[in-house]
Amino acid sequence: MTRQKIITDTAPAPGGAYSQAIVAGEFVFLSGQGPFLPGSGEKVEGSFSDHARQTLRNLAAVAEAAGGGLDDAVRVGVFLRDMDDFPTMNEIFGEFFNEPLPARTTIQSNLPGFTIEIDAILYLGG
Repeated sequence: MTRQKIITDTAPAPGGAYSQAIVAGEFVFLSGQGPFLPGSGEKVEGSFSDHARQTLRNLAAVAEAAGGGLDDAVRVGVFLRDMDDFPTMNEIFGEFFNEPLPARTTIQSNLPGFTIEIDAILYLGG
């Protein structure tokens, strides 16, 4: 099986030694996205809601660059610095994902200077 690197300027550039996404067969593995602006990479100012929406817009942009969308997600990982933000994240999550909702894990994480990170696995096999 070959692996194809996905890169798009409609999402923030990777901040380290990783790809925005990798296509492997009918699956796409999306690296974690955070509340950063495409182009500049600057962190979005504002509330946690602003951070969550930008994170999900970034994730959607990478999914689209790979030929899919968030409706193709079969698994999503959510990392929160503060679990008190869970209800807000859960509500905003519903703005970006439709039924059948993907499997999801939410974990508290000591994120370096930001409040949320989300990764996903897409299935493009139909």
